[in-house]
Amino acid sequence: MGGFTLDKSFSDLDKMVKGWMKEARLKILKALNDEIDVWTKSGRNDLVTNIDKEIENFYIEKIHHFDSEATIIGEETFSNDDLDLNGVTWYLDPIDGTMNFVKQKEHFATMIAIYENGCGVRGYIFDVMRNKIFWGGPDIGVFCDNDRLTPPINTSLRDGLIGIGAPYLIHNFRNLQKVALQSSGTRIYGSAGIQILHVIEGKCVGYVSYLRPWDFAAGKVLAETLGLSVKTIDGKSLNMLTSSDVLVATKNAQKDIAKLVKKS
Repeated sequence: MGGFTLDKSFSDLDKMVKGWMKEARLKILKALNDEIDVWTKSGRNDLVTNIDKEIENFYIEKIHHFDSEATIIGEETFSNDDLDLNGVTWYLDPIDGTMNFVKQKEHFATMIAIYENGCGVRGYIFDVMRNKIFWGGPDIGVFCDNDRLTPPINTSLRDGLIGIGAPYLIHNFRNLQKVALQSSGTRIYGSAGIQILHVIEGKCVGYVSYLRPWDFAAGKVLAETLGLSVKTIDGKSLNMLTSSDVLVATKNAQKDIAKLVKKS
């Protein structure tokens, strides 16, 4: 563990991290009016920009100033060499939904999560264009800015909308086309953070996609605090160091989806 310990005041920590995110938002909004440098990573639909890198470096600098020995897992700087989850780990996704950021200039988020010994203690998702920070943890609950959120209704699959990652739906991964047909409708936004927020806010009963740890770390903290299920599509616990399919859903929708994917 680095210099940061969880006996510090969480209220001070929350204020500090939200302050970083508000500062990052101003940098992102300014960048929307500038020329953005764009590169591809694994393929033409997997983008990274100079702003992704700038915001991640900004967060890393702030965290290291706060805790010089911090363990940080960031989208643009991640290396799995000799990492473990002992002590405090920070997860960073500087711009979640980079394609949306580049092509639409909306429907993207910036996210930070804090875990201790593999357990989530704080999640922060900033819906940049709505200018709303969703934050909290198991000791305090979940908030949108200063308003406490109530847990979403435990709605079944057939009575709610479902978010599904586009490749999973197109290729019918694990019978997900059947899942979509059994729901009230499907929504695809191209940002894990935004889609998880829709489940947290009760706008969708679930969201499933292939995600990396920084994609789901913050949302996992918030969703589980509100009593939602966050597991693999087979109902297994998530590994916070590896990528996998992730299902965030109401408990009733999770049961409904589990029955359908078993038939695949």
